[in-house]
Amino acid sequence: MDARSYKDIRTKSGNTYHTFVVPPKDTSKLTLLLVHGFPSTAHDWRNQVAFFVKAGYGVVAPDLLGHGGSSKPSTLDSYAPSKVCADLVDILDQAKVGRAVAVGHDWGSIVTSRLASYYPQRFAAFAFLAGGYYPLLAGFDIATALAFNQQNFQSELFGYWVFLAEEGAKNVVDAHLESMLSIWYAADPTLWKTVLSPTGALKAWLLADKQAPLASFITPEEKSRMLNEWRKTGLGSTLNWYKVMATGLMSKDDEAVDKEKLALPHPVYFAACKHDHICLAEPSAKIVRDFCPEATVEMFDTGHWVQLEAPDKLNKSLLSWLEKAVAK
Repeated sequence: MDARSYKDIRTKSGNTYHTFVVPPKDTSKLTLLLVHGFPSTAHDWRNQVAFFVKAGYGVVAPDLLGHGGSSKPSTLDSYAPSKVCADLVDILDQAKVGRAVAVGHDWGSIVTSRLASYYPQRFAAFAFLAGGYYPLLAGFDIATALAFNQQNFQSELFGYWVFLAEEGAKNVVDAHLESMLSIWYAADPTLWKTVLSPTGALKAWLLADKQAPLASFITPEEKSRMLNEWRKTGLGSTLNWYKVMATGLMSKDDEAVDKEKLALPHPVYFAACKHDHICLAEPSAKIVRDFCPEATVEMFDTGHWVQLEAPDKLNKSLLSWLEKAVAK
Protein backbone atom coordinates (compact mmCIF):
# COMPACT_ATOMS: atom_id res chain seq x y z
CA MET A 1 0.00 0.00 0.00
CA ASP A 2 1.47 3.30 -1.14
CA ALA A 3 2.49 5.36 1.89
CA ARG A 4 1.68 8.51 -0.09
CA SER A 5 -2.02 7.59 0.00
CA TYR A 6 -2.19 7.67 3.79
CA LYS A 7 -3.68 10.69 5.52
CA ASP A 8 -3.96 11.52 9.20
CA ILE A 9 -7.60 12.57 9.54
CA ARG A 10 -8.67 14.33 12.73
CA THR A 11 -12.32 13.74 13.52
CA LYS A 12 -14.77 15.90 15.43
CA SER A 13 -14.16 13.72 18.50
CA GLY A 14 -10.55 14.89 18.55
CA ASN A 15 -9.21 11.46 17.54
CA THR A 16 -6.86 11.12 14.60
CA TYR A 17 -7.10 8.14 12.26
CA HIS A 18 -4.19 7.08 10.06
CA THR A 19 -6.19 6.33 6.92
CA PHE A 20 -5.45 4.98 3.46
CA VAL A 21 -7.52 6.98 0.97
CA VAL A 22 -7.84 6.47 -2.78
CA PRO A 23 -10.80 7.96 -4.69
CA PRO A 24 -12.53 5.86 -7.36
CA LYS A 25 -10.90 6.07 -10.79
CA ASP A 26 -14.24 5.12 -12.33
CA THR A 27 -16.94 7.61 -11.34
CA SER A 28 -19.57 4.88 -11.69
CA LYS A 29 -17.94 2.88 -8.91
CA LEU A 30 -18.51 3.23 -5.17
CA THR A 31 -15.94 3.57 -2.40
CA LEU A 32 -15.23 0.70 -0.03
CA LEU A 33 -14.79 1.48 3.66
CA LEU A 34 -12.55 -1.33 4.93
CA VAL A 35 -12.79 -1.92 8.70
CA HIS A 36 -10.18 -4.25 10.19
CA GLY A 37 -10.15 -6.11 13.52
CA PHE A 38 -7.67 -7.17 16.21
CA PRO A 39 -4.66 -6.96 16.27
CA SER A 40 -4.51 -5.50 12.80
CA THR A 41 -4.18 -2.28 10.86
CA ALA A 42 -5.35 -1.16 7.42
CA HIS A 43 -2.35 -3.09 6.07
CA ASP A 44 -4.39 -6.30 6.47
CA TRP A 45 -6.42 -5.10 3.48
CA ARG A 46 -3.41 -4.82 1.14
CA ASN A 47 -4.63 -7.56 -1.21
CA GLN A 48 -8.12 -6.08 -1.43
CA VAL A 49 -6.82 -2.53 -1.88
CA ALA A 50 -4.66 -3.48 -4.88
CA PHE A 51 -7.48 -5.46 -6.49
CA PHE A 52 -10.34 -3.00 -6.04
CA VAL A 53 -8.33 0.12 -6.85
CA LYS A 54 -7.32 -1.55 -10.11
CA ALA A 55 -11.01 -2.33 -10.73
CA GLY A 56 -11.81 1.39 -10.39
CA TYR A 57 -13.28 1.45 -6.89
CA GLY A 58 -12.39 3.94 -4.21
CA VAL A 59 -10.94 2.78 -0.91
CA VAL A 60 -10.96 4.28 2.58
CA ALA A 61 -9.11 2.05 5.07
CA PRO A 62 -8.35 3.50 8.51
CA ASP A 63 -6.26 2.08 11.31
CA LEU A 64 -8.97 1.73 13.94
CA LEU A 65 -8.74 3.55 17.24
CA GLY A 66 -5.96 2.10 19.39
CA HIS A 67 -4.25 0.48 16.41
CA GLY A 68 -1.33 1.36 14.19
CA GLY A 69 -0.86 5.06 13.51
CA SER A 70 -4.23 6.16 14.89
CA SER A 71 -4.98 7.78 18.25
CA LYS A 72 -4.75 5.60 21.33
CA PRO A 73 -6.97 7.23 23.94
CA SER A 74 -6.88 5.79 27.44
CA THR A 75 -10.56 6.55 28.08
CA LEU A 76 -12.53 3.37 27.44
CA ASP A 77 -15.63 5.28 26.40
CA SER A 78 -13.81 6.45 23.26
CA TYR A 79 -13.95 2.87 21.95
CA ALA A 80 -17.72 2.52 22.26
CA PRO A 81 -18.97 1.43 18.83
CA SER A 82 -21.39 4.35 18.48
CA LYS A 83 -18.49 6.78 18.87
CA VAL A 84 -16.17 4.86 16.57
CA CYS A 85 -18.93 4.77 13.94
CA ALA A 86 -19.38 8.54 14.21
CA ASP A 87 -15.64 8.91 13.64
CA LEU A 88 -15.74 6.67 10.55
CA VAL A 89 -18.62 8.59 9.00
CA ASP A 90 -16.71 11.81 9.72
CA ILE A 91 -13.71 10.31 7.89
CA LEU A 92 -15.92 9.53 4.88
CA ASP A 93 -17.24 13.08 4.93
CA GLN A 94 -13.74 14.55 5.03
CA ALA A 95 -12.67 12.23 2.20
CA LYS A 96 -15.67 13.53 0.23
CA VAL A 97 -17.18 10.07 -0.12
CA GLY A 98 -20.88 9.76 -0.85
CA ARG A 99 -22.64 6.46 -0.26
CA ALA A 100 -20.15 3.72 0.45
CA VAL A 101 -19.94 -0.02 0.95
CA ALA A 102 -18.70 -0.98 4.43
CA VAL A 103 -16.62 -4.15 4.68
CA GLY A 104 -15.73 -5.45 8.15
CA HIS A 105 -13.55 -8.28 9.45
CA ASP A 106 -13.34 -9.59 13.03
CA TRP A 107 -14.10 -6.66 15.41
CA GLY A 108 -14.64 -4.69 12.22
CA SER A 109 -17.77 -6.77 11.64
CA ILE A 110 -19.24 -5.44 14.89
CA VAL A 111 -18.37 -1.88 13.87
CA THR A 112 -19.84 -2.47 10.41
CA SER A 113 -23.00 -3.84 12.03
CA ARG A 114 -23.36 -0.60 13.99
CA LEU A 115 -22.74 1.50 10.90
CA ALA A 116 -25.78 -0.31 9.53
CA SER A 117 -27.72 0.44 12.73
CA TYR A 118 -26.91 4.14 13.02
CA TYR A 119 -26.19 5.27 9.44
CA PRO A 120 -28.21 3.03 7.09
CA GLN A 121 -28.71 5.79 4.51
CA ARG A 122 -24.96 6.44 4.32
CA PHE A 123 -24.22 3.00 2.88
CA ALA A 124 -25.30 1.14 -0.22
CA ALA A 125 -24.37 -2.29 1.13
CA PHE A 126 -22.50 -4.15 3.86
CA ALA A 127 -20.01 -7.02 3.78
CA PHE A 128 -18.88 -9.12 6.73
CA LEU A 129 -15.83 -11.39 6.76
CA ALA A 130 -15.40 -14.22 9.31
CA GLY A 131 -17.49 -12.38 11.91
CA GLY A 132 -21.03 -11.97 10.65
CA TYR A 133 -23.77 -9.42 11.30
CA TYR A 134 -24.37 -8.61 14.98
CA PRO A 135 -27.98 -7.36 15.18
CA LEU A 136 -27.96 -6.42 18.88
CA LEU A 137 -25.56 -6.80 21.80
CA ALA A 138 -27.57 -4.93 24.45
CA GLY A 139 -27.73 -7.18 27.48
CA PHE A 140 -24.50 -8.99 26.55
CA ASP A 141 -22.73 -10.48 29.57
CA ILE A 142 -19.43 -12.28 29.09
CA ALA A 143 -19.98 -14.94 31.77
CA THR A 144 -23.44 -15.76 30.42
CA ALA A 145 -22.09 -15.90 26.86
CA LEU A 146 -19.29 -18.30 27.80
CA ALA A 147 -21.72 -20.63 29.56
CA PHE A 148 -24.14 -20.50 26.61
CA ASN A 149 -21.36 -21.27 24.14
CA GLN A 150 -20.10 -24.17 26.21
CA GLN A 151 -23.57 -25.67 26.38
CA ASN A 152 -24.44 -25.15 22.72
CA PHE A 153 -21.09 -25.45 20.95
CA GLN A 154 -19.07 -27.47 23.46
CA SER A 155 -16.59 -24.59 23.62
CA GLU A 156 -16.49 -21.27 25.44
CA LEU A 157 -15.25 -19.68 22.18
CA PHE A 158 -14.45 -16.31 23.76
CA GLY A 159 -12.54 -17.40 26.85
CA TYR A 160 -9.51 -15.36 25.76
CA TRP A 161 -11.60 -12.17 26.00
CA VAL A 162 -11.56 -12.53 29.79
CA PHE A 163 -7.76 -12.43 29.90
CA LEU A 164 -7.32 -9.68 27.31
CA ALA A 165 -9.74 -7.46 29.26
CA GLU A 166 -7.76 -7.85 32.50
CA GLU A 167 -5.73 -4.86 33.69
CA GLY A 168 -2.50 -6.85 33.69
CA ALA A 169 -2.95 -8.32 30.21
CA LYS A 170 -0.96 -5.56 28.51
CA ASN A 171 2.23 -6.46 30.39
CA VAL A 172 1.93 -10.14 29.58
CA VAL A 173 1.11 -9.57 25.90
CA ASP A 174 3.85 -6.99 25.36
CA ALA A 175 6.42 -9.26 27.00
CA HIS A 176 5.53 -12.10 24.61
CA LEU A 177 4.72 -10.43 21.29
CA GLU A 178 6.21 -13.17 19.12
CA SER A 179 4.23 -15.81 21.00
CA MET A 180 1.11 -13.65 20.55
CA LEU A 181 1.69 -13.27 16.83
CA SER A 182 2.27 -16.98 16.37
CA ILE A 183 -1.06 -18.00 17.86
CA TRP A 184 -3.08 -15.25 16.15
CA TYR A 185 -1.68 -16.20 12.74
CA ALA A 186 -1.05 -19.90 13.37
CA ALA A 187 -0.70 -22.29 10.45
CA ASP A 188 -2.94 -24.73 12.30
CA PRO A 189 -6.34 -23.08 12.88
CA THR A 190 -7.41 -25.84 15.28
CA LEU A 191 -5.00 -24.43 17.87
CA TRP A 192 -7.62 -21.78 18.57
CA LYS A 193 -9.83 -24.51 20.05
CA THR A 194 -7.35 -25.13 22.87
CA VAL A 195 -5.49 -21.81 23.19
CA LEU A 196 -8.14 -19.11 22.62
CA SER A 197 -11.49 -20.69 23.39
CA PRO A 198 -11.00 -21.87 27.00
CA THR A 199 -10.71 -19.26 29.75
CA GLY A 200 -7.10 -19.00 30.98
CA ALA A 201 -5.48 -20.91 28.12
CA LEU A 202 -4.13 -17.88 26.22
CA LYS A 203 -2.50 -16.43 29.31
CA ALA A 204 -0.83 -19.76 30.02
CA TRP A 205 0.37 -19.99 26.41
CA LEU A 206 1.94 -16.53 26.54
CA LEU A 207 3.54 -16.95 29.96
CA ALA A 208 5.16 -20.15 28.71
CA ASP A 209 6.29 -18.17 25.64
CA LYS A 210 5.03 -20.91 23.35
CA GLN A 211 5.22 -20.45 19.61
CA ALA A 212 3.35 -22.10 16.77
CA PRO A 213 4.36 -22.34 13.11
CA LEU A 214 3.02 -19.35 11.21
CA ALA A 215 0.51 -19.44 8.38
CA SER A 216 2.08 -19.27 4.93
CA PHE A 217 0.64 -15.81 4.29
CA ILE A 218 2.81 -14.41 7.08
CA THR A 219 6.15 -14.21 5.32
CA PRO A 220 9.38 -13.59 7.25
CA GLU A 221 9.24 -10.00 6.03
CA GLU A 222 5.64 -9.60 7.18
CA LYS A 223 6.43 -11.12 10.56
CA SER A 224 9.31 -8.70 11.03
CA ARG A 225 7.15 -5.73 9.97
CA MET A 226 4.38 -6.63 12.39
CA LEU A 227 6.69 -7.22 15.35
CA ASN A 228 8.53 -3.95 14.70
CA GLU A 229 5.23 -2.06 14.62
CA TRP A 230 3.94 -3.75 17.78
CA ARG A 231 7.15 -3.05 19.67
CA LYS A 232 6.88 0.69 19.05
CA THR A 233 3.88 1.16 21.34
CA GLY A 234 2.86 -2.31 22.49
CA LEU A 235 -0.63 -3.74 22.08
CA GLY A 236 -2.12 -2.28 25.25
CA SER A 237 -4.41 0.23 23.55
CA THR A 238 -5.79 -2.42 21.18
CA LEU A 239 -7.00 -4.41 24.20
CA ASN A 240 -9.53 -1.67 24.95
CA TRP A 241 -11.80 -3.30 22.38
CA TYR A 242 -12.02 -6.37 24.62
CA LYS A 243 -12.59 -4.22 27.69
CA VAL A 244 -15.53 -2.55 25.95
CA MET A 245 -17.15 -5.95 25.57
CA ALA A 246 -16.17 -7.50 28.92
CA THR A 247 -17.06 -4.49 31.10
CA GLY A 248 -20.58 -4.13 29.75
CA LEU A 249 -19.89 -0.89 27.87
CA MET A 250 -20.81 -2.58 24.60
CA SER A 251 -24.10 -3.71 26.10
CA LYS A 252 -24.87 -0.23 27.39
CA ASP A 253 -23.85 1.42 24.13
CA ASP A 254 -26.12 -0.88 22.15
CA GLU A 255 -29.17 0.28 24.07
CA ALA A 256 -29.34 3.07 21.49
CA VAL A 257 -29.90 0.59 18.65
CA ASP A 258 -33.45 0.67 17.30
CA LYS A 259 -34.82 -2.78 18.18
CA GLU A 260 -37.55 -2.38 15.58
CA LYS A 261 -35.02 -2.10 12.76
CA LEU A 262 -32.60 -4.97 13.32
CA ALA A 263 -33.22 -6.50 9.90
CA LEU A 264 -31.00 -5.08 7.15
CA PRO A 265 -32.78 -4.30 3.87
CA HIS A 266 -29.46 -3.60 2.14
CA PRO A 267 -27.53 -6.05 0.00
CA VAL A 268 -25.32 -8.00 2.41
CA TYR A 269 -22.32 -10.25 1.74
CA PHE A 270 -20.95 -12.72 4.27
CA ALA A 271 -17.72 -14.66 3.87
CA ALA A 272 -18.06 -17.56 6.31
CA CYS A 273 -14.81 -19.34 7.19
CA LYS A 274 -15.17 -23.10 7.66
CA HIS A 275 -12.02 -23.44 9.77
CA ASP A 276 -12.56 -20.44 12.01
CA HIS A 277 -13.00 -21.98 15.46
CA ILE A 278 -14.02 -18.71 17.15
CA CYS A 279 -16.38 -17.04 14.66
CA LEU A 280 -18.21 -20.24 13.77
CA ALA A 281 -19.28 -20.33 10.14
CA GLU A 282 -22.71 -21.98 10.31
CA PRO A 283 -24.15 -20.16 13.36
CA SER A 284 -22.90 -16.84 11.95
CA ALA A 285 -24.38 -17.60 8.54
CA LYS A 286 -27.74 -18.41 10.13
CA ILE A 287 -27.88 -15.01 11.82
CA VAL A 288 -27.03 -13.31 8.53
CA ARG A 289 -29.74 -15.22 6.68
CA ASP A 290 -32.30 -14.57 9.45
CA PHE A 291 -31.74 -10.81 9.59
CA CYS A 292 -30.58 -9.97 6.06
CA PRO A 293 -33.16 -10.87 3.38
CA GLU A 294 -30.81 -9.68 0.61
CA ALA A 295 -27.87 -11.74 1.84
CA THR A 296 -25.26 -13.55 -0.20
CA VAL A 297 -23.41 -16.13 1.88
CA GLU A 298 -20.19 -17.68 0.60
CA MET A 299 -18.37 -20.47 2.44
CA PHE A 300 -14.58 -20.35 2.32
CA ASP A 301 -12.29 -23.26 3.10
CA THR A 302 -10.09 -21.06 5.30
CA GLY A 303 -9.39 -20.05 8.83
CA HIS A 304 -10.22 -16.64 10.29
CA TRP A 305 -7.97 -14.58 8.00
CA VAL A 306 -9.84 -15.14 4.75
CA GLN A 307 -8.67 -11.84 3.22
CA LEU A 308 -5.05 -12.97 3.66
CA GLU A 309 -5.40 -16.70 3.15
CA ALA A 310 -7.58 -16.70 0.03
CA PRO A 311 -7.35 -13.14 -1.34
CA ASP A 312 -7.93 -13.98 -5.00
CA LYS A 313 -11.04 -16.04 -4.35
CA LEU A 314 -12.44 -13.50 -1.90
CA ASN A 315 -11.71 -10.52 -4.15
CA LYS A 316 -13.40 -12.10 -7.17
CA SER A 317 -16.39 -13.16 -5.06
CA LEU A 318 -16.77 -9.68 -3.55
CA LEU A 319 -16.45 -8.05 -6.96
CA SER A 320 -19.09 -10.33 -8.46
CA TRP A 321 -21.44 -9.50 -5.59
CA LEU A 322 -20.80 -5.78 -5.93
CA GLU A 323 -21.47 -5.82 -9.66
CA LYS A 324 -24.68 -7.83 -9.34
CA ALA A 325 -26.19 -6.55 -6.09
CA VAL A 326 -24.92 -3.02 -5.61
CA ALA A 327 -25.68 -0.13 -7.92
CA LYS A 328 -24.33 3.37 -7.33
